[in-house]
Amino acid sequence: MFWEKKLQSWVDEIRHRAALPLRLVLWNGQQYDFSSANGTDSNVSPEVTIRVPHASALTYLLTPSLANLGEAYVEGKIEVEGKLKEIIAVGNALAANYLKPEGKFGRIARNFRHNKEKDAEAIRYHYDVSNDFYKLWLDQNMVYSCAYFEHGDEDLDTAQLKKIDHILTKINLQPGQTLLDIGCGWGALVLRAAQKFGAKCVGVTLSENQYALAKERVAQAGLSDQIEIRLQDYRDVTGTFDRITSVGMFEHVGIQNLPLYFSHIRDLLADDGIAMNHGITTTDINNGESPYGGGEFIEKYVFPHGELPHISVVLKTMQEGGLEVYDVENLRRHYAKTCGIWADNLEAHAEQVKQASDDRRYRIWRVYLAGSAYGFERDWMALYQVVCHKSGHSATTLPWSRRYIYDQH
Repeated sequence: MFWEKKLQSWVDEIRHRAALPLRLVLWNGQQYDFSSANGTDSNVSPEVTIRVPHASALTYLLTPSLANLGEAYVEGKIEVEGKLKEIIAVGNALAANYLKPEGKFGRIARNFRHNKEKDAEAIRYHYDVSNDFYKLWLDQNMVYSCAYFEHGDEDLDTAQLKKIDHILTKINLQPGQTLLDIGCGWGALVLRAAQKFGAKCVGVTLSENQYALAKERVAQAGLSDQIEIRLQDYRDVTGTFDRITSVGMFEHVGIQNLPLYFSHIRDLLADDGIAMNHGITTTDINNGESPYGGGEFIEKYVFPHGELPHISVVLKTMQEGGLEVYDVENLRRHYAKTCGIWADNLEAHAEQVKQASDDRRYRIWRVYLAGSAYGFERDWMALYQVVCHKSGHSATTLPWSRRYIYDQH
């Protein structure tokens, strides 16, 4: 049959290029092991098994981009067995050994048109799954951004609290100051800013689920007089704030909109104020997404219209928006570790996660979190915290040395 010849040719080509700990099992019981390369036997034993229940699913395998493999798994076209880290590594190896790094499956830069309606829709798609869904695998404070492992051995709860303190210490937050948190999530940062640092806070989000729970948490903490949570687009915020934070939000802004995004932050910032942008960046200097179709999968299933700029673009557009950069820190390793813990938590609560959402959503996040850990580990993506203030104004509230960031921990 035609498919048999095509499949055999594909198997032979993969085997010629690399020995993989992979076994492919077809609907008719036929199986292929990929443990030899260049005709040489290897001691590599199968750690991952892909089961193909129907011939129609072979089309996903014959062009094994991360987008195709991910879609086949998410939509139930194939079943995959093995430890999650090995599954992701084998999937990437299939793509890397079969696809050309340039062209369609390379680090393509995609630009999307962003407006308030589309951005709100994208946020609702990702965040308004279910608060219970996120509670099952995030830390107890529900912080959905890169943690800070000061020593590398902290548990997730500790590392997320350290991340918030790291941010609030970096911006030198003082009692009585006003703080705007753009993309406030479920309120963890503004709660900490009010409780520990004595700030008066406004948190904005486009997620109705986040808004409802954040307001509830603020009320339960007895901090309604210090914290206001708004269901509001950052572009509609007015006023002046001593401090501004944006954590895990600017990925939704759009590369073309970054100068306007940063200029609006400048407009909201007091003359001697300090702001911080904490966000994911690509490591491709041309603003390309994750290679081998990984970015395509994320766009389709996880973050519609998300765009990652290179750090050089972040610094350039900050300057264009009227902000001077004061401090830059790369937390790439920290996000690899964070995503790995999230992936483990998701798997540990698999049945509860499926009940809180559904099997398809579980499969999407299983691939996404483990794949993100893999991408951060291999420097496909990074996470930068950038502290800045208004250009042309003296940052009188900032110490001369960076020592203050660490002395107060």
